Formats: sequence, structure tokens, C-alpha cells
Amino acid sequence: METTIIEPNRRSRTYLRDLWQYRDLMVLFVKRDFTARYKQTLLGPLWHLIQPALTTAMSVLLFNVVAGIGTNGVNPVLFQMSGIVIWSYFAACLTNTSNTFIANAGIFGKVYFPRLVSPISVVISQLIQFGIQLFLLICVMLYFHWIAPASQSHSAFSIPHSLFIIPIVLLIMAGMGLGLGIIISSITTKYRDFTVLIGFGVQLLMFASAVNYPLSALSNLQAKHPWVYKLIEYNPLAALVELFRNSILGADVQYWQLAYSSAWMLVLLFIGMRLFSRVEKTFMDTV
Repeated sequence: METTIIEPNRRSRTYLRDLWQYRDLMVLFVKRDFTARYKQTLLGPLWHLIQPALTTAMSVLLFNVVAGIGTNGVNPVLFQMSGIVIWSYFAACLTNTSNTFIANAGIFGKVYFPRLVSPISVVISQLIQFGIQLFLLICVMLYFHWIAPASQSHSAFSIPHSLFIIPIVLLIMAGMGLGLGIIISSITTKYRDFTVLIGFGVQLLMFASAVNYPLSALSNLQAKHPWVYKLIEYNPLAALVELFRNSILGADVQYWQLAYSSAWMLVLLFIGMRLFSRVEKTFMDTV
């Protein structure tokens, strides 16, 4: 009979082999998350269409109509929805991975499996939500291209040549959501205050990530409050939102933003993995 020895205190532990070995469990967690999310709901996955549609309408009203913020010639609906779609994926990944230890304490305390299976399965399951919202965005883009009146032809678009950047941006956004999420999850095992802060913290981060406005609209802010402008300009999430929006709408893409955001993702994943690996050995004593 084969015996498996589990050594939780190895110094240089890597999860790649374990994650591949438990890939079936990861798929099971993805199915569980999707099923549990829509259990006993009236509209089910349709909420993923309703939420970005209503959020887009409110954003257009507040930022473009009331505040009069321009969109660099892009249709305001497409501008707002493209930012909301990619941001919603990051926010969902961050929020749902930030309570990994607390939400799964009952499972973690009974059976062994690589603990990273849980947050990674969350990141993968959120791709379903992103796919549904991306489909809505494409439908809206086709509407303005084919069905909208000729008077709105200035907002029409052609198929951009930078579409290949979208999967890369999505991968980086997933990595940043995972890295930051497991960092917060590791901290919340000892300091539960972060579970309260994460809700409005994501909202504040959204306003600092150029989701509802272009970075070019901050020219006045650069002169009056340069430190605020720098905080937004060098926000890697703002760079990713701009990359996604420009690549899908056919605007000019700044490739330095891709390298800059990738570096941030690697840093967050490295710190998150180190904290996660350290906390998982003793988290049952604090959770």
C-alpha cells in the first residue's frame, strides 16, 4: 500500500505540482461556486447583464452628462461599459479571494489539499461572469456600428488590430486580483478589520483606477494636485483599464503600460504566495 507523507513545514514549497495533481478538485470548486452563486435566484446569470447595463447608464449620467467629462471622442456608453466590464472582473476576484481562509476554514481543517486551489478556482469561475459581460459589450458595440442611425456614425468602429492584448490584460488582471486577494486573506486571519475595509476599499480603488474617466481628463488635476495625479497615473490598475478599453475600442495602445502592470502583478503574486504559504501552516489557531 502506497503511503503519502505530507510535510507542511517545507521551506521552499512550490504549488505547481500539487495544483496540477488536484486539478479535478479545482474544477469541482469552479462548478460549486457557479452553482451556489445562482441557487434560489430568479434571474440567475442574467444578473451579469443587468448589473453592467445599469451601472453603465448611471456612470454615463453622472460622469458624462452631469459632470461633462469627455471620452476622447469615444461613445460614452462604450467608454463606460468597457471600463466597468474589466473592473468588475478584478473586483470580483479580489473580493472573493480575500476571505479564502475564513470562508473555507471548515474544509481546510478537515482534509488536506493545496490551499491555493480555493482562490485560484474563484479567479477561474469569475471568468464566466466576465465572458457574459464581454458578450454584452460586444453586442452594444455591434449596435452602435450596424443599427444606430447614420447621425451617430462618428462613434462606429472597425475591428481593432490590438485584440490580441485582451487575453494578456485579462491574465494580468487575474494575477493582480489573486495576488492582492491572498495577501488580504492572509492578513484577515489575524486582523478581521480588513473584511470590513475590503468592501468600500474596492469602491475607492475604482475611482483611482480611471474606470469612468480617461487619464487625459486629469490635466487640471496635474497642475493643482500633482501628487494625486501621479497616484492615479502610476496606478497599475488604471493602466490595465486603459489597455483593455483602448485595445477593444481600437484606440492607440501604450505597450509600456503592459510591462509596468506585469511587473506589479509579479510582485503582488510573490508577496501573496509567501504570506499565504506562511499563514496556511498556523491559520487554524487564529481563524
